[in-house]
Amino acid sequence: MSRVRTRPTRDETRERLFQAAAQMFEERGIGAASIDAIAAAAGFTRGAFYSNFASKDELIVAMLEDHADRSVQHFRDLLARHRNAGDFVSALARAERSHQDPLGRAPLLHMELILFVARAEQRLPELRERLRARRALAAEIVSTINRETKNKIDPAWAGAMLLALEDGYRLHRLIDPHGTPADSFVSTVGELQRLIGMSE
Repeated sequence: MSRVRTRPTRDETRERLFQAAAQMFEERGIGAASIDAIAAAAGFTRGAFYSNFASKDELIVAMLEDHADRSVQHFRDLLARHRNAGDFVSALARAERSHQDPLGRAPLLHMELILFVARAEQRLPELRERLRARRALAAEIVSTINRETKNKIDPAWAGAMLLALEDGYRLHRLIDPHGTPADSFVSTVGELQRLIGMSE
C-alpha cells in the first residue's frame, strides 16, 4: 500500500510562499508586508518561512530568479514552435504566462521588486547577471529569426533594445497605468516587425 504524503515538498512550499508574497506585496506594499503575514497567507508558520528563506529580501530575490527561469522557458518554447518573426510576435501576443507564475500575472509588481532589490548595493551583481541572461536570450531569439528573414539585424543590439523597450513600458505602467495599455510592448514589437518587413 502506497504511503499518503501529507507534507508539501520544498518546491511546493516555496511556490506557495511566492504566491502569498505576491498577494501581500500587491495588497500592502513591499515594506508593509511582514514575514508573519506572508507565512500565514501561505498557510505556514514563521518557522516554515525561515526554513526556506533567511529574510524577506532573500525571498524577493528568489521570486525574481524563479520568474526569470519561467520566462526563459516560456520564450524558448515559443521560439521552438514559431521561428518566423511575424508568427513569433503573434504567438507572443496570444500567449499567457503560467498561472503558477505570480510575477507573470503582475508585471508592475515585477518592476517594483526589481527596484526594491536594486536599492541594495550588494544585490546589484545578481540583478546584473539576470539582465545579461535576458539580453542573451533576446539576442538568441533575434538570431534565430534572422535566419528566416532577408533583413539581418545585429542580435546583441536588437536584444538590448527590445529589453529596454519592455522595461520602459513597465515603468510607464507604474506611472500612468491608464495611459499605457498592458499590451503596449507586444503591440510595439509587432509594429516594428511590420515596418522592418516593409523595408525588405
